[in-house]
Amino acid sequence: MTALELSCGLPPGPDFADLAVLAEELDYDRVWIFDSAPLWEDPFVHLALAAQRTTRIGLSTAVLVPEQRSVMAMATAIATIARLAPGRFRACFGTGFTARVSVGQRPLTLRALGDQVRAVRALLAGEPVTIGDAPVRMLHADGLALNRPIDVPLWLSAFGPRGAELADQIADGIIGPVHPTLPSAMIMSGTVLDPGEEPTSARVREAIGPWRVVDWHNAFATGGTAAVDAMPGGRRWRTELAALGPANERHLSVFEGHVTHLTDRDRPLLDHIDVKTMVGDAARVERQLKRMAAAGFREIVYTPTGPDIARELRSFAAARPG
Repeated sequence: MTALELSCGLPPGPDFADLAVLAEELDYDRVWIFDSAPLWEDPFVHLALAAQRTTRIGLSTAVLVPEQRSVMAMATAIATIARLAPGRFRACFGTGFTARVSVGQRPLTLRALGDQVRAVRALLAGEPVTIGDAPVRMLHADGLALNRPIDVPLWLSAFGPRGAELADQIADGIIGPVHPTLPSAMIMSGTVLDPGEEPTSARVREAIGPWRVVDWHNAFATGGTAAVDAMPGGRRWRTELAALGPANERHLSVFEGHVTHLTDRDRPLLDHIDVKTMVGDAARVERQLKRMAAAGFREIVYTPTGPDIARELRSFAAARPG
């Protein structure tokens, strides 16, 4: 069994570089940064800041959303971080579910995702690609960017069989279920309990709540009224959402605070969230991580939330399998 890499995932914001420094001190293998323009600041800016303040820890994106940037802008941004953090950067792409639904658009198709990843890979290799009707390539002069080819691993976030098939064709790794041939990572939320603390404590619910209430957000976004009403507390949550404005504006509110903060209408859902998965004392969390490794995962991306992110990073690092 390959040793499990333990990484962390964080939103791009004022504390990102400081937390990346802490993650490096705690011996996390990599820090992944989120990407959703309606919700957070620009990830490449914060990756650049983190690259300048760290020396060892890997840097990655979870996940870049095609069409938030042009193909050329994406390739150039990736090339920039590759220069600032030599050998430490990995770019992972996805269809942009939250980033696109929160601006009233459908997630990208797998075909569109594949087209952009192929184009970015070609540009980084120094090859021309056709955008619109014209061939383009990276024209950066010597000294203004790394010389091509620029070797950066490109990963996909893909959870279904068609996504896994696409990853097999174009990616160097995958976030999602264990892939038969590619290194596989999984994003997990959780918290390590204080001595004597119960998993149902208020601190635990606040610490893991921002990730765990996403189940209700996604149910409404994908299945509508019937789907979310079938969940515990879903009808009340959906009724409060509906009172905020007309139906054509509800996408503006569904993902408020997504994976970082709890809104007032989200907070009652804390009575119904999962408080077992990756929640326990250090020994219990270590056992759960070992089971993930035994199942074939190469990397776990721990996504701390709540009022004390530094506390979460420190306690979870202590549960790393030896």
